[in-house]
Amino acid sequence: MRASLRNKIIDVCNKKITSKGENVGVSFYAFFKNKNDDPDLLMEAAKWWIETHQLDHFEKASTIKLMVESGK
Repeated sequence: MRASLRNKIIDVCNKKITSKGENVGVSFYAFFKNKNDDPDLLMEAAKWWIETHQLDHFEKASTIKLMVESGK
């Protein structure tokens, strides 16, 4: 996963956790605007989320953050 995506995921997860608590859920769409302005980055996130880790549509932000920080 490229560093810019990793940083974006961690930043979004931190903001969600701060505003809504440790149990807040996110989907990989949470890391993108409502328009598809970077399809390659979106597909990279989708592949990591769906193909590589077979995650549910919504996962705890704290879990995703931990996975990304640990390099999984």
